[in-house]
Amino acid sequence: MESARIPLLDRYVGCLLGGAVGDALGAPVEFESLASIRKIHGPAGVLHMSGPTPGAFTDDTQMTLFAAEGLLLALREGADPVEKVHEAWLRWLWTQGETSSHPRFDPNPSEGLVAITRLRARCAPGATCLTSLRKAEAGTPTAPINQSKGCGGVMRAAPMGLARAWNPYTLGCATAALTHGHPSGWIPAGVFARLVREIVEDRSLTTALDTASAEIVATPDHAETLHALAAAQKLAAKGTATPEFLARLGAGWVGEEALAIGAWCALVARSFQQGVSLAVSHSGDSDSTGLVAGSLLGAMLGPQAIPTAWLDALVMRDEITAMATALYEAFGA
Repeated sequence: MESARIPLLDRYVGCLLGGAVGDALGAPVEFESLASIRKIHGPAGVLHMSGPTPGAFTDDTQMTLFAAEGLLLALREGADPVEKVHEAWLRWLWTQGETSSHPRFDPNPSEGLVAITRLRARCAPGATCLTSLRKAEAGTPTAPINQSKGCGGVMRAAPMGLARAWNPYTLGCATAALTHGHPSGWIPAGVFARLVREIVEDRSLTTALDTASAEIVATPDHAETLHALAAAQKLAAKGTATPEFLARLGAGWVGEEALAIGAWCALVARSFQQGVSLAVSHSGDSDSTGLVAGSLLGAMLGPQAIPTAWLDALVMRDEITAMATALYEAFGA
């Protein structure tokens, strides 16, 4: 599905809402097999919000929102965006009941996102994010903090693509490397940010993928990510959109697989609902792949393309919309 011509604000709102919807839709089935998903939800897969709190998102969306807050503060203060995002994720760490001795760790519970009680829910946060943020030193692409290539780096990178004051690929890579040291843990985040940027600037996903593929070849150790992107495009060209085809791209637990699955679902989708349902109805990291696909499709199609029932159930819909609007006013207008 190619990107339609829609207002820029709708692209920003659609991106964050779409990602959160995909996250919330996939969260209850994250550790289920495809057979189990079909047994519970039917042969078409997940089509309705479910779980103990239908519409509740995970740490994926939490960290996405905190990243957005950090970018807004960086622009307002004329500061390094990577440092401000790091500080924002330290505040997120505080919401998870963690303590930190990091010198920039200074949460004010009465200001910003940390003041929102509903964002303090602990939603099985990734171990890599927690252990990395506890450390006094942050990782960089050239000084990795570990060798993790988990998808925790890519799943929170959409705001880096919406922050049009900075290069999205560079920013996505650098912020992911704060916690994920393997190149396949941070390069996919840079690619995801680049895809979002190209889409909000009214270019098709196909063109965006070509641009991103050309951009990453200058980065050392890019082969796994480039191969994953090429596999997604090749598989999309076959025109078959089933979970069995999706499985050829992996399960989404690592960065390049989550990116490839999300991109493939957006390429083959005939609608937002079909693409995101496909992205979560598989034996893998359903919430993260749902977030990636939902962010891309939301940016492509706008919030009006998201099923009303999904939006109505989404926890903190108004707050997410407000954050997307703030990003648009800061970087898009």
